[in-house]
Amino acid sequence: MSIETNGANVLGIGGTLSPRSTSELALRHCLAAAEELGARTRMITAAQLEMPMYQWGVADGCAAAQELLDAVRWADHVVISSPGYHGGMSGLLKNALDYLQELAEESSPYLDGKAVGCIVTAAGWQAGATVLGSLRDTIHALRGWATPLGVVVNSSVSPFAPDGSVIDPGLDAKLRLLAEQVAGFPVAARRSIAV
Repeated sequence: MSIETNGANVLGIGGTLSPRSTSELALRHCLAAAEELGARTRMITAAQLEMPMYQWGVADGCAAAQELLDAVRWADHVVISSPGYHGGMSGLLKNALDYLQELAEESSPYLDGKAVGCIVTAAGWQAGATVLGSLRDTIHALRGWATPLGVVVNSSVSPFAPDGSVIDPGLDAKLRLLAEQVAGFPVAARRSIAV
């Protein structure tokens, strides 16, 4: 099946501070699949998300926050990858998403009009499914369109080879389908309804 991306800009956000984390490897694989479909991609890793706890106005003096906000402005669509920590997304990622409040007054606020693919990694299927639901709720609150497919990666047995390639064909197929759903989502007209 041929997917028309119209050269969409796809931003990947996430991972963990651990080097070569499963969540970052899954995100990289998904973005590579989006590039194969003709999308332009950028990635902001967990190491770039170390910011003060969000409060209104803090973003102005924080280079990392400005980088995130500029990347979200650039993006037509987004893929977010989080580890599952005690039933929710990582605090690092949630704090970064809270910074999107700084986009509230813009013509395209928050994640408005953007398809958002969700990847969750956890040491078990139940934990991953719980976090996926929570992440989707956050995406909806930020006015994003969560894709029909959300990918849960059971990290209790690594699905990645030492070189970072996917060794689980089922996971490879899911991450590629997620890339198709994100990169192939129409680029919305940048207008919002005032609520």
